[in-house]
Amino acid sequence: MSGSFDLADIQRRMQGAIASLKQEFSGLRTGRASANLLEPVQVDAYGQHMSLNQVATVSVPESRMLSVQVWDRGMVAAVEKAIRDSNLGLNPVTEGQVLRIRIPELNEQRRKELVKVAHKYAEEARVSVRHVRRDGIDMLKKLVKDKVLSEDDQKRHEGEVQKATDKAVADIDQSLAAKEKEIMQV
Repeated sequence: MSGSFDLADIQRRMQGAIASLKQEFSGLRTGRASANLLEPVQVDAYGQHMSLNQVATVSVPESRMLSVQVWDRGMVAAVEKAIRDSNLGLNPVTEGQVLRIRIPELNEQRRKELVKVAHKYAEEARVSVRHVRRDGIDMLKKLVKDKVLSEDDQKRHEGEVQKATDKAVADIDQSLAAKEKEIMQV
């Protein structure tokens, strides 16, 4: 850790928290169909747990419909069972090797629950960013203590870390606002 201070590394770690948040948001179901919705589904295939995208192709033919093209005819029942058991509240209709899944309208209460979940994800991302900030500040203090960095440089770098933190938190808040709008849109 000794030697130098790397602002780019701190910014990269903060961007990682934002990327992770966007990934979590993509799994939150809005009223519209999204191929990411089925990402967490695990299928019992060939004697092991596999993610759905390892046994099928998911597409979105309409705004409220998902289509799951199962590659192996023998896996259709396992894929259907995995989707039904996934706690996503989805009921696939099987047509040969294709499963069609109609995405139901969300009621007001369910939308509010999803917004709460989105807020929780955003807060976790903010906490991650603040942890990265704290690591950066601690590193600067250590560099000053080890006489590698002057106190003036420490103050300047702390300002840069704070700017990066503020930007990351603003990005998180912006993503949350967009997701909230998407969820509440009827």
